[in-house]
Amino acid sequence: MSSKSQAAQAGQALWSKMPKANAELFALTYGSLVTELVRDYEDPIEVNAQLDRIGHSIGVRCVDEFLSKADVAGMGLATQCQNLRDTAEVVSKIGFKMFLGIQAEVGGFSHDQRSFSIYLQDNPLSTFVELPPGDEQSGGDDLRKLKYSNLYCGVIRGALEQVNLKVECSIVRDTLKGDELNEIRVNLKEVLADGAGDDYKEE
Repeated sequence: MSSKSQAAQAGQALWSKMPKANAELFALTYGSLVTELVRDYEDPIEVNAQLDRIGHSIGVRCVDEFLSKADVAGMGLATQCQNLRDTAEVVSKIGFKMFLGIQAEVGGFSHDQRSFSIYLQDNPLSTFVELPPGDEQSGGDDLRKLKYSNLYCGVIRGALEQVNLKVECSIVRDTLKGDELNEIRVNLKEVLADGAGDDYKEE
């Protein structure tokens, strides 16, 4: 996108056209999913992996709707994302707004421009949620190891994979664990095919 304000405006325009779900019902439904995974797998590390896998499947499906609605609206996102900075702006300002009704911020780009952070002040997934205190004696069952919103990482991975970008994502700050905001770190590992824009390619 040519500017952050244009990206924000595009996100708002697409959000206005999306069917809306009750925010509380959405949060409670996701909470039920996480609870079931915790019961089934017991180990929070495995629960994190399952949330990532579920998110990946969602991201793969979301990107088609995302691109088609953007094209109908005349935004031409596929031609405007010529480097990772452009893509990060689209994911944070348009993707999060379109599907969740929230606008994320992007920053923390590495010197080689191959990694960045997405910052969320508001997290609709974690409404009503409070993690229990950590217990050093509980080993693998310590729910402080749970990355409750790890679904986001899978969604980002799956969506970007569909546009030929292989990335790794991780939650590095979480308000559920006392941090002031939520931060998702995204690292570009590989461009899977030609056509993603010359600025993606390594020198």
